[in-house]
This record gives sequence, structure tokens and C-alpha cells, in this order.
Amino acid sequence: MRVTVIGVAGGTGSGKSTLVKQLQEAFCDDDVATLCHDYYYKAHSELSYEERTKLNYDHPAAFDTDMLVEHIRALKSNVPIEHPVYSFVEHNRTEERVLVRPSRVIIVDGILIFENEELRNLMDIKVFVDTDADIRLARRILRDVCERGRTMHSVIEQYTNTVKPMHEQFVEPSKRYADVIIPEGGFNSVAVGMLIHNIRSIIDEQ
Repeated sequence: MRVTVIGVAGGTGSGKSTLVKQLQEAFCDDDVATLCHDYYYKAHSELSYEERTKLNYDHPAAFDTDMLVEHIRALKSNVPIEHPVYSFVEHNRTEERVLVRPSRVIIVDGILIFENEELRNLMDIKVFVDTDADIRLARRILRDVCERGRTMHSVIEQYTNTVKPMHEQFVEPSKRYADVIIPEGGFNSVAVGMLIHNIRSIIDEQ
């Protein structure tokens, strides 16, 4: 089975998740698997909760990208994998694992997936979601406060200390590797429609 790997990158709150959801819905009949780089945050059970909250989660070193690369290669070889599960409430991995079976389309998303050359080279289509910083910050505040139980102060402090500088150092420069740049991500219906049509053409040629 020929596997098409689609990478969706972009800054925090850029609209990646909305785009990924639309791609999943568009190709549901083709058996789509999704892997999020966030699943692969490194475990830090040796640290206290307070210590874990102070880690830089927007630096490439925060992720076990080698495991993600290994898992994508396995899926491309038609071998099932079990990806880890990360708790954003506890800032640590859980004991749970999720089974992912091989599929015709694998969607990989995350802020730093284009930063790593080995991971980047596994992708057939690379999409960068480009959204203004003020919009991304507003979305991140709503997400972290409403869904992850964070305080607004902690979200803004983290954004200022690590998210923004890491975006400027790693995320934004990785945009040059993209095949397609979509302003506003999943909220850009015209661009999403064109992307879906292009992906469908690739799959039909297999």
C-alpha cells in the first residue's frame, strides 16, 4: 500500500487542528491516520509538577522526535504502532498508549515538524498554516484556560518567556520548507478546498 504523508505545521493557535480535522473528514473513506507531535513530548516523571511547569515546551528538545520518525516509518511499511499519550494538565506522559493502524494517508501536525530534517523528509506534502500573532495568542489563551485549566497569567507568562521566542527562532524559519502556505489554516475555505483536491489527485494516481 502506497502511503501519502501530509505535514501540517504552523505556530500555536494558527488553525492547524481545524485544518487537520477538515482533511480527516475529506478523506475518511481512504482510511486516514493522524499523528500529532504533541503526543511525543518527553516524559519527565523524575521532576515535580512545579518543575515540569517551568520546562520549555516549545523547543525541539522537548519532543521525542526520533520516536515519531520511527512510528511514521513503521506505518509506511504497513506496520501498526502505539503512540504515547500526553497530559497537558499534568505536564507529563500517561501510561496509556493508542493503537494506530497503517492507512493510505498519514497526517502529521505540530509546531516544529518542519524543523527536523529527518522528519521533514518523510513527508510528501508540507503545509504551513500562517496566522497573525495576535490571533494565535488569543486562541491559545482561550484553549489553555478553557480546556487545560490554566490561568490567564500563566498562559501569557509562558507565551512571553518561551512560546514567542521559540516561534521566532524555530517555527517561523521552518516555513521555507513548506510546499503550500495557507493563511488562517482551516478557516481559509478556498485554500483548504484546493489542498484537498490536490491530495485527492495524488491518491487517485496511486
